[in-house]
Amino acid sequence: MDLLFGTFQSWSALIVRVTLGGIFFAHGAQKVFGWFGGGGLKGTIGYFQKSLGIPPALTVLAALTECFGGLAVLVGFLARPAALGLIVVMLVAIAKVHRPHGFFINWSLAPGKGHGYEMNLALIGLALAVLARGAGALSIDRL
Repeated sequence: MDLLFGTFQSWSALIVRVTLGGIFFAHGAQKVFGWFGGGGLKGTIGYFQKSLGIPPALTVLAALTECFGGLAVLVGFLARPAALGLIVVMLVAIAKVHRPHGFFINWSLAPGKGHGYEMNLALIGLALAVLARGAGALSIDRL
């Protein structure tokens, strides 16, 4: 049970958890519901299949992991397994999308060049902190 719910009464873990969960929930809600200017599940499936060659079932799994894994991390419920799922999603994103573009984000928005994987690594680092320390203070796991 400690592997699933174990956490420390840590305020820094709360900050990491809310930051990570908020980012992933917002991006997942774009992919699943079309919120925040996203394409919704149908648009996400089409893009992932056409541009990345990712099958619809895996696209749905990734989108749901981002959305509901992000929400789970945000509220601190089963934060460790959710963080592990988010790490896997980011590793796939690096392998399938960002690695060919190098390390850095394309701040100049140079045409034909995508973003590198630095943001993915930052998110993996946040998720590893949640995985290692748990959800922290003010979390459902702490209760």
